[in-house]
Amino acid sequence: MDAKPLSTADSEIPVTLAPVDWNNKRLFALFWPLIVEQLLIVMIGIVNMVMVSSVGEHAMSGISLVETINFLIITAFNAIATGGSVVASQYLGRREEKNASCSARQLVYISVIISVILMILTIATRRQMLRVIFGNIADDVMQSADVYFLFVALSYPFLALYTAAAAMFRSMGNSKVPMRSVVLLNIFNIGANALFIYVMKLGVAGAAISTFIGRVIVAFLLIYLLMKDKTKLINLHGLTNIKLEPDMIKRILNIGIPSGLETSMFQIGKILVTRIFTLFGTAAIAANAVGATINSIAFMPGSGYGMGLLIVAGQCIGAGDYIAVKRYTKKIMILSYITYFIININIFIFMNPIISIFNLSEEAHKMCALFLRVHCVTSTLFWCPSFVLPNVLKAAGDARYVMIVAASTMWIVRVCSAFFMVFTLGIGPVAVYLAMGADFLFRGIFFMKRWLSNRWIEKKVL
Repeated sequence: MDAKPLSTADSEIPVTLAPVDWNNKRLFALFWPLIVEQLLIVMIGIVNMVMVSSVGEHAMSGISLVETINFLIITAFNAIATGGSVVASQYLGRREEKNASCSARQLVYISVIISVILMILTIATRRQMLRVIFGNIADDVMQSADVYFLFVALSYPFLALYTAAAAMFRSMGNSKVPMRSVVLLNIFNIGANALFIYVMKLGVAGAAISTFIGRVIVAFLLIYLLMKDKTKLINLHGLTNIKLEPDMIKRILNIGIPSGLETSMFQIGKILVTRIFTLFGTAAIAANAVGATINSIAFMPGSGYGMGLLIVAGQCIGAGDYIAVKRYTKKIMILSYITYFIININIFIFMNPIISIFNLSEEAHKMCALFLRVHCVTSTLFWCPSFVLPNVLKAAGDARYVMIVAASTMWIVRVCSAFFMVFTLGIGPVAVYLAMGADFLFRGIFFMKRWLSNRWIEKKVL
């Protein structure tokens, strides 16, 4: 689609002749299911941990270790889906529905290929992975982790299928279907866990089997919905007639690979910094565990805004309407800040009652409160530019810049400053949260500078 330049105060920004309309009603319909979906995803992990706790601490510990590794693998699927979502969204913005559907099929193919490779490698080396990452593990913990890891690894192809299909629904602006599938998954997970753990006494294996079956169900459900209706803007009609399109796959991976490296480097650095808490005893470990759980719930609405912004910006960029990109980005950033402020002010006010739910010792309770105070202030000020805004850059094809900034600030700012404050200045475990806030600050500065420079407009995906 041809675009003509529109003069602005700071640059020549192209504007389309057929703008993409994301009015308030459409934005609301996109965002509220995304936010609910992210909250429900967190709840799956919390419910699993609570229900398997009846088996014993070794079971909880084993699952916890596996989930740490799992998160790194899941980021690979999410990153590939991000690449597919950007490509499909831009095609929809250009009113090229056939190409959008073609990109969806290619996303499914490469997601399955990569997930099968990861599944085979994980099953073959799962014990070695656990030993290398976590060192010597008690036999009962290792046995629990080994069993859980096996079944979860078997579910990787289905998780990848679900992630790809859900991304396509979101690219069409339909976030209700992925949300409903997560609701179904939560209900099934609770019921299956009760059957396998409490009735059939399968322990950790029961939790793993319910996870496996649940992922199979939602994966096939979403794929079926995309295949059966040819009238959808994006559909998977002809999926079984496998045909790889190298150019389309390259477009997807040009976004997906930097996004995956960015998230992986971030998580590895996060794990490394988190190990600092082990130096300060059980109270510090427990305080951080509770603080991280509370923060993860607070982060979810922001994650929903980021995913929605990726879709909105992608469609507008595909249409060549960069004026709309700027307008919607400002609106969504304001909404993100308002939501985050409301959440954090409530955490700050009701901090002690919330922490009391977890029955921490007095020492751990005070430590957790200190962590949360630091985090409430720093994240309210700096989190949105750090994690919501870069989705616009990714939508424009500027994923490599996002990767470089995210990896650099994580390792130079968060990791280095945390160790410096702990070992040189002797500040204590709160240094990890201070370093996290500094990471948010510098990351946000770089992304905001890139956004204001308009250099992301020069990038091309299609």
